[in-house]
Amino acid sequence: MKTIGTTRVRHPAAFTLVEVLVSLALFALAAVALSAAYLNVIAAYRDKDEAQDRRIAVELVRIAALTEPDRDALERGGTVDLPDRQTATWSARIEPTTVADLFRVELRWRTSGRSEEESHLQVMLHRPAWSEPGERDRLREASRQRLAEWTEP
Repeated sequence: MKTIGTTRVRHPAAFTLVEVLVSLALFALAAVALSAAYLNVIAAYRDKDEAQDRRIAVELVRIAALTEPDRDALERGGTVDLPDRQTATWSARIEPTTVADLFRVELRWRTSGRSEEESHLQVMLHRPAWSEPGERDRLREASRQRLAEWTEP
C-alpha cells in the first residue's frame, strides 16, 4: 500500500508484462523440447519396425533360396511374398570352393512394395549333388595332401 497525502492507494496484485513474457518464453521452450522428444520416440518406433521388416525379408529369402535343391532353379531365383503386401525377387550366384561339395552362394534380392531396397547375403552350402564326380575326387585328394602336409613333423 502506498500513501498519497492522506489517502491510501492500493495496487492490485498482478503480473507485470515482463513476467508474462518470460513465462510464455519458458512455456514455448518446454513445448518445443517435449515435441522434439515425442518425434524422436515416434522415429525410433518406425526405425525399429523397418529393421524388423528387413530381418523378416532376409529370413524369408534365405529360407526360400536355401531350401531349393536344384542348382539351376536356385540360380534363376524366384519371388517371395513378404508381410505388408510386399514381395522380394531374388537370384543367386553359385561358385565352387576348394573344398569338395562346398559352394559359395551369394543371394541378391530386391524388395518391392511400400519400401524398395536391394540387399545381398553370402552363405556357404554343402551340396554333394551339385558336384561333378571327377572334380570332387580332385578336390578331396588336394584336401588330403594339405592335411598330410600339416600333420607331418
